Amino acid sequence: MASTFPETAISTERLLLRPFEEEDVPGLVEMMNDELVRCWTAAPHPYGAHHARTWVHTAAAEDRARGRGIAFAVTENLTQRMVGVIHLQRTDWRLRTTEAAFVTAPWARGEGYAPEALLGVAQWLFEDQRFERLELRTAAGNTAAQQVAQKAGCISEGVLRSAWIVRGAEPGSGSDDETRTDLILWSLLPEDMELPGGRAADGLADDRYASWA
Repeated sequence: MASTFPETAISTERLLLRPFEEEDVPGLVEMMNDELVRCWTAAPHPYGAHHARTWVHTAAAEDRARGRGIAFAVTENLTQRMVGVIHLQRTDWRLRTTEAAFVTAPWARGEGYAPEALLGVAQWLFEDQRFERLELRTAAGNTAAQQVAQKAGCISEGVLRSAWIVRGAEPGSGSDDETRTDLILWSLLPEDMELPGGRAADGLADDRYASWA
């Protein structure tokens, strides 16, 4: 079986998950400079246009080409505005497992976009790519990410002690102090998803990007 993900797009009820484009750079810069993103992720800070262009044109493509994972720009169907990013990483092709990480733009939070995108990716992984396990890791203090995992139907498997570094004593503090924290490990398996008639709702592969290399 293939050891790289195909370049594709995924449609859900409200969202299109697609490869990154040059036009995404301004929105990516704005999103990644958000205080909560700085706190909970390892993204460079401050996050400049050169970081975004490296990601859009080089890093994301290399991740997919080398079989490490795949990254999607998450956009609204109605406005085409980027609402977030979802990145599959640490992919094990023998075990058919991968880990999802996600970021939601500040203005788009609270709309349910993150769990919708996560479920769309999960359906694509389990049905089209024949994967057997999707993992998430959320910082112990990141309740919003934990709620996303719960809404997507993920199962909490335990705690990875002192496994992450949080930047800032607390979100919004503006501090660059680094503090070690625990990670909560979550998983989603094909049997955890509701699949009426053997299929999950929405999350369909879009072949418009299949020829991109």
